[in-house]
Amino acid sequence: MHLSEITHPNQLHGLSLRQLEDICRQIREKHLQTVSTSGGHLGPGLGVVELTVALYQTLNLDKDKVVWDVGHQAYPHKLLTGRYQDFHTLRQKDGVAGYLKRCENKFDHFGAGHASTSISAALGMALARDAKGEDFKCVAIIGDGSLTGGMALEAINHAGHLPKTNLMVVLNDNEMSISPNVGAISRYLNKVRLSDPIQFISENLEEQFKNFPFFGESLTPEMERVKEGMKRLAVPKVGAVIEELGFKYFGPIDGHNLDELLTTFKQAHKVTGPVLVHVATVKGKGYAIAEKDQVGYHAQNPFNLTTGKAAPASTPKPPKYAKVFAHTLTQLAQNNPKIIGITAAMATGTGLDKLQNKLPKQYVDVGIAEQHAVTLAAGLACEGMRPVAAIYSTFLQRGYDQIIHDVCIQKLPVFFCLDRAGIVGADGPTHQGMYDIAYLRCIPNMTIMAPKDEAELQRMTVTGVNYTDGPIAMRYPRGNGVGVPLMEEGWEPLEIGKAELLRSGDDVLLIAYGTMVYPAMQVAEILSEHGVEATVINARFVKPLDTDLILPLAKRIAKVVTMEEGCIMGGFGTAVMEALQENGLCVPVKRLGVPDVLVDHATPDQSKAALGLTSSQMSATILTTFFQVKQTANIN
Repeated sequence: MHLSEITHPNQLHGLSLRQLEDICRQIREKHLQTVSTSGGHLGPGLGVVELTVALYQTLNLDKDKVVWDVGHQAYPHKLLTGRYQDFHTLRQKDGVAGYLKRCENKFDHFGAGHASTSISAALGMALARDAKGEDFKCVAIIGDGSLTGGMALEAINHAGHLPKTNLMVVLNDNEMSISPNVGAISRYLNKVRLSDPIQFISENLEEQFKNFPFFGESLTPEMERVKEGMKRLAVPKVGAVIEELGFKYFGPIDGHNLDELLTTFKQAHKVTGPVLVHVATVKGKGYAIAEKDQVGYHAQNPFNLTTGKAAPASTPKPPKYAKVFAHTLTQLAQNNPKIIGITAAMATGTGLDKLQNKLPKQYVDVGIAEQHAVTLAAGLACEGMRPVAAIYSTFLQRGYDQIIHDVCIQKLPVFFCLDRAGIVGADGPTHQGMYDIAYLRCIPNMTIMAPKDEAELQRMTVTGVNYTDGPIAMRYPRGNGVGVPLMEEGWEPLEIGKAELLRSGDDVLLIAYGTMVYPAMQVAEILSEHGVEATVINARFVKPLDTDLILPLAKRIAKVVTMEEGCIMGGFGTAVMEALQENGLCVPVKRLGVPDVLVDHATPDQSKAALGLTSSQMSATILTTFFQVKQTANIN
């Protein structure tokens, strides 16, 4: 059978082991071909091919439900659930999503982009099933890195207290999240995987039993129990923690041995109550280059399959914001041993791997545990350290209570560095950094800033590290800077709450924040071509706002436009309107930003065009709103 013929995972039923192995080979080929052409997550999906095929062969997916954690490990799932023909559109506008979406496919039972959610969701489905008197299996597939998220442990704790609730948890243990896993859980799982006694028993004990008279080719249920008991005598701690929590434990099993996977899943499905199947896999399996560099090939832009190398850029690009931030922070940390960089399993993504390599004692990776990262930073600040928590905007949402309760209420000087703020592109709505302006500016004691370019990011990094009057946050985008020269010395902190006047004009006031400053200057040029002269302010800070600069200009010009790459509701524009209202200025304001919609996967430029946020579109909106000049925006 060819993979293209599979439109329903139940078509795996009845296939021979050899046929299933051939399906696995085809999945890897399609996976590699697609990601090398269009980019996407590479290593996670390659590691779960056999796991996915074996599990689905033992389920009836007309009724059984599978919940995947994170979602980027679910490419094989997508290929087995009717998306083969469209898979070439992966992560492209209007194409197959890179993560799971309930609205995309009936087999995507739960949307997933952030980690550690699968067990909670699957348990909820199982409880609903039992309450309604229905009969189907619920399976959660979670990576070992996701177990560092407290939510997963909370769900395990709850499920283990429900001995009559049937739930299967499949632990995909590849020793990795994106970077190598950290922490005690990871060490424990590694001991299980590498234990000589368990390997010896798994490989040899059953064969020895089969040589005894009367036993033959298969073990009786009684002897299966003897075998399991001897395993526990040989390695007392194997599975003991999981079983003490109320789960029946199977494993660890070879995640690339289809026969062993099929046998184990069939046995596990017969168990009453919660069961955990521990599957040892290799991230990037089947592509030697990805197996060797599991961090680098977690995700890739288009690349050459033979060499593994990305195509060289046609023109040199400015450095990425994350690299500029990491370079600056590392330079500062060399002269200040109190600076501690903190990441939640995103060392390479945030650039903090540079700090790790240069100053390992001033670097902490807490794993996928944003809540812990925030409160850990608070504890460091209590003792006079300078914690710098570098966390993606979308992931910092997971530590919101800790920001309020542990940092802001106590007015502790934690420096939050929100990478990938704004529109992020192909990862879609679970990863867009849309809400940080709104969710941070409403908290007392918080100071918030955003740079217009990579050089200003350097100054803001200095500002954040030196600020001691409470928490301070800096948001910056994914991708490359605008190409301005970087500062190698003489960095000076910014004055808190002070904006920058970039251009003067009498007709309209443009107040831009962060990444919208350069587009604002472009808009001003377009407006000038239509006889409209604009004043442009680089706000720098959303909290506190520079009302000393903004209010007199707003009063004199009496036409105000705010520009931000974030949600309009509660965002930067709202902050400006509040300041105007509180000071008795009733002037018209047009807010430009992301409306009350979810931004789907596409390139950032495509998303901005769809939202009306290109320079030509924004100038057309301003001309129409304030000057009754109709202009057709060029969105190309």
